[in-house]
Amino acid sequence: MKSCPCGSGRSYAECCEPYITRAEHPPTAEALMRSRYSAYVEHAVDYIVATCLKQGKQDIDEKATRQWSEKSTWQGLRILSVSKGQREDTEGTVEFEARYEQEGRQEVHHEEGRFKKQNGLWWYEDGKVIPHTVVRSAPKVGRNDPCPCGSGRKYKHCCGKSA
Repeated sequence: MKSCPCGSGRSYAECCEPYITRAEHPPTAEALMRSRYSAYVEHAVDYIVATCLKQGKQDIDEKATRQWSEKSTWQGLRILSVSKGQREDTEGTVEFEARYEQEGRQEVHHEEGRFKKQNGLWWYEDGKVIPHTVVRSAPKVGRNDPCPCGSGRKYKHCCGKSA
């Protein structure tokens, strides 16, 4: 049994797969958001495009989205907050973090996604990316400090030249 990438704890077949294959429709904004994350993991870019509101589809760079999906190793989804977006609502917001690795770097996509319900179906309207602060794990190397590469030269005359 394959676990669902969205982190629900359910199997993929019981969770997001029916939405991605369009056998069912997500009942809430959060369910749609989770299925969209799973679509990135499964490289189902057509689903990501298809679940955008019509006016938002023109803003999607399908080629770039496919590259992001395929070149990333998706590591997990964390739902931070949900506002509205239930079965009886017509709009909702889901704040989430999607963790992934790309080219050896650990990355976090932190977004507040807005969703709308039209004709009984949930759609992704747009999102606001929330920047995160990178915290340095080691002290900053000064220009006149020895270069950390071990060359014995000052940082400004070695690896710090292009910095």
